[in-house]
Amino acid sequence: MSNLFVRKATGMVRSWSVFDAFIYALFSINLITLGLYSFSQMYYFEGGMVNALIISAIFIFFEVVVYAALIAVMPRSGGDYVWQSRILGGAVGFILAVTGWWFILWLWVPLYGDMFRHIVLVPLMGVLGMKDAALWFAGTSNGAFTASILTLAIVSIFIMLGMKTYARIQKFSFYGGMLGLLIVIGLFLTGSPESFKAGLEANALSMFGASGVYDATVQLGTDAGAITPFAGGSLAVVFLVIPYMVFFNLWPNWGATLYGEVRGATDFKRNMAGMGWALGATTLLGILLLYSIGKTVGWDFYVQSGAAWWNYAWGYTDVAPALPVWPYPALLASFLTTSKLVQFIVVALMSLWWFGWSGTVFLSSTRVIFAAAFDRLLPESVAKLDERTGTPVNALLLMIVPSVVVAYLFDYNIASFQTLTLCSTLVIAVTFLGTTIAAIILPYTKPELYKSSPIAKYNILGIPMITIAGVIFGGFLVYLLYQWIIDPNGLYGIGISNTSSVYYMLGNYVLAAIIYFGFKAYRKSKGIDLDKVTAEIPVE
Repeated sequence: MSNLFVRKATGMVRSWSVFDAFIYALFSINLITLGLYSFSQMYYFEGGMVNALIISAIFIFFEVVVYAALIAVMPRSGGDYVWQSRILGGAVGFILAVTGWWFILWLWVPLYGDMFRHIVLVPLMGVLGMKDAALWFAGTSNGAFTASILTLAIVSIFIMLGMKTYARIQKFSFYGGMLGLLIVIGLFLTGSPESFKAGLEANALSMFGASGVYDATVQLGTDAGAITPFAGGSLAVVFLVIPYMVFFNLWPNWGATLYGEVRGATDFKRNMAGMGWALGATTLLGILLLYSIGKTVGWDFYVQSGAAWWNYAWGYTDVAPALPVWPYPALLASFLTTSKLVQFIVVALMSLWWFGWSGTVFLSSTRVIFAAAFDRLLPESVAKLDERTGTPVNALLLMIVPSVVVAYLFDYNIASFQTLTLCSTLVIAVTFLGTTIAAIILPYTKPELYKSSPIAKYNILGIPMITIAGVIFGGFLVYLLYQWIIDPNGLYGIGISNTSSVYYMLGNYVLAAIIYFGFKAYRKSKGIDLDKVTAEIPVE
């Protein structure tokens, strides 16, 4: 067996605690970056925002159960890839995991870059009086692409420093970001609509040279069709909000590919607690933040401001938003004070939500690429680790280089690339569905592995808990995929009606299949049967 893999053991070091994994999960479903970014785009739905937040979290809890259980059974670097390839077969495991954790993450880079400019660069520059630079980053394709390249540089440095150092960056960002969020919520809860309106007009003029912002934004947002309520609506219309909501909160399991480097990963309850608390805390903080925004900014104005921005950014109108920067709630909260120092502290602390989260774009992905290379499905050099930090350096390069190309296509909107935004979620959801199916059948197809695992004792009416949780979460994923792909109500723009999205996603799967079957044939010519490789579980 020893010559099946590149080495006898992966060489990964368990340098993270379960608390580190909790922070990673909390940042993965990042309320400030992904959350506020998504909320601002969800302006045209009839269902309540908070209703969708709560109901989606209930379904996603079953995802937490599925992934916590699989981690306890097989805590290996590579997560989805290892589980699927060992339970469903090498071809399914490679094609689904590589597409979902490698290729589609190239598309996430310009999205992380977009949030970097809106949440970090533009607010800080605005407060510091750098008006022209702020407006250049906020409103130009060159600014967006520059933000993507800066994102790549920052993320690469973080990951090259290794898991241990990144855990420290996470902790600092977690504590600082939480302090910033509490200040923002405090400012909103103690403010008033009158003080906000006055602060908005004064700061929009002084920071960005814009006047008459409030009334113009109301009009532009109304014209754009801003209708999403804070809460309420029938179950049917709330369920139509959820496929957009999960762009933000489907990811408490994002660290699952890293659990070969987490101490105590065979403890099912601790795994579930880490991801579950991250999901619960984010949901509660989201409700509190949205309520506080509604109290002082005004819910209608908040939704209208997002509509005014995105209606123009997506090219549905040629009328530019009255506020020439993305309506970032932390920046809006800073308008409630006249102190430049307090404004700077607020936006600087809140920027830590981006820095603590940024490494998620590549950290999990590099482990999937590494695991595939360890199984000899990629060149052996891709499985090489930096001796000092344990970082799979060449796997990182396979993320960085293509991301530059995809970021260019996205930021300059070549071939309508910006319409592919939600593809970034759809493809990963397909990967999650593959893992969920593997979880459902695990007790029946790998009975010895299951019976010797820590989760074998968890049954409901004689049925394995992992199977029940898998059926519930799998059903939720099938619903999401139906809404995205068929899109009967024309709400998401990435289904069969958008041929660019179909070609892009299918192209990714075809590329993965070519690599898999190409390497399988090549290894067979060298006397290595990859079916035997994926029949074994590697030593970590």
